[in-house]
Amino acid sequence: MKACDFDIIANTGDQLGEIPTWDEREQALYWIDLLTPRMHRYSMRDGAITSWTTPELLSAFAMREGGGFLVATRSHLAHYDPTDGSFELLVEPEAGNDSNFLNDGRCDRQGRFWIGSGNLDMSQPTGLLHRYDPDGSLTQMESGITLSNSIMWSPDSTLMYFCDSMRREFYVYDFDADTGTIANRRQFATTERHGIPDGSIVDADGFLWNAEFDLSTERTTGFVVRYDPDGNVDRLIELPTCRPTALTFGGANLDTLFVVTSRYRMTDADFEHQPLAGAVFALDVGVRGLVEPRFAG
Repeated sequence: MKACDFDIIANTGDQLGEIPTWDEREQALYWIDLLTPRMHRYSMRDGAITSWTTPELLSAFAMREGGGFLVATRSHLAHYDPTDGSFELLVEPEAGNDSNFLNDGRCDRQGRFWIGSGNLDMSQPTGLLHRYDPDGSLTQMESGITLSNSIMWSPDSTLMYFCDSMRREFYVYDFDADTGTIANRRQFATTERHGIPDGSIVDADGFLWNAEFDLSTERTTGFVVRYDPDGNVDRLIELPTCRPTALTFGGANLDTLFVVTSRYRMTDADFEHQPLAGAVFALDVGVRGLVEPRFAG
């Protein structure tokens, strides 16, 4: 286990902070709170934090090439621009399916948005994985998922990673960047630590970083885990809260690791021992990340 210094860039008290996304054009970090209708922005230029109340609870989002965001609510995809409040519903990927909710998404480098779903009580493998193309077409890519998370790609876009959190398993697929198809799914890694694997990011060296979310509050610390390209644990970093949720690289040189966290279902006593739960951490881990892709539609 490696100790790591950190800064707190925002103590927004998020119930379930998620989807940290670095905008290299604005030099700003965006993220959402899944359990309250809020989107946040941290400007690295002046340290300012801006928060917006979103029209609905959001579960994922991606920056759009033309401005604003492609967002996922619990059931729909939509266009959203927090600067003017505009919100346009686009498609309901799982219309008529009351067993699932949308959870976690990311764009590939060709500008397609991938969004997964999870079972409402997180006990049955009813979840799906979809690909939403810039032309508005929607394709189901995978099924049999309990809770979708950690959609991301290798630096050369030949591999796609994916996680079923409740099974504590990461998978890797062969990825065809031209066609947006996946094949040859196999296990990448598993974890038997206290926390379940939540959001992830791949760095410039092709290593996968994951935030482990501990469902119990018996521990007052949690972990960020770095896996090598073969799925072996390369590094463990301990944080002073048991519920880190997701992470991304940002900063002028893409060498700051931002980690968002959660105070989900914490009691006052829990929070007394973990006062930084729900805050956003910035860590210097000696590694660079990659530019976050944007939705091309």
